[in-house]
Amino acid sequence: MSDVPEDLRYSEDHEWVRYDEESGVATVGITDYAQGELGDIVYLEFPGTGTDVERGDAAGTIEAVKAVAELYAPVGGTVVGTNGDLEESPETVNRSPYVDGWMIEIEVADPAELDDLMDADAYRGHIE
Repeated sequence: MSDVPEDLRYSEDHEWVRYDEESGVATVGITDYAQGELGDIVYLEFPGTGTDVERGDAAGTIEAVKAVAELYAPVGGTVVGTNGDLEESPETVNRSPYVDGWMIEIEVADPAELDDLMDADAYRGHIE
């Protein structure tokens, strides 16, 4: 069974979101389930900081041994950070998808969009 932390929100496309209400920034990555389905991740590409994304837009590319997938923006806003450590060590996503393997940070335009994401229980049901 995949690891599904209780404190995160989840998209149907298997992204996770950790939202900081104080800063208005959402940290985004892919779930343990998603990295397991993709297999060994070998390359990641993200938009530059300052890029505006709409919810559902492709906000990065994830290349794995088995497949190439898109990282979709689970919320709309402006990309304010990317995890540069993943350029040198993309396999970090396989080892630590929720901590060291975060991918992008988005300054959220409309925090109400977070309400459309799943909680941990709903996401567990989604992947079963």
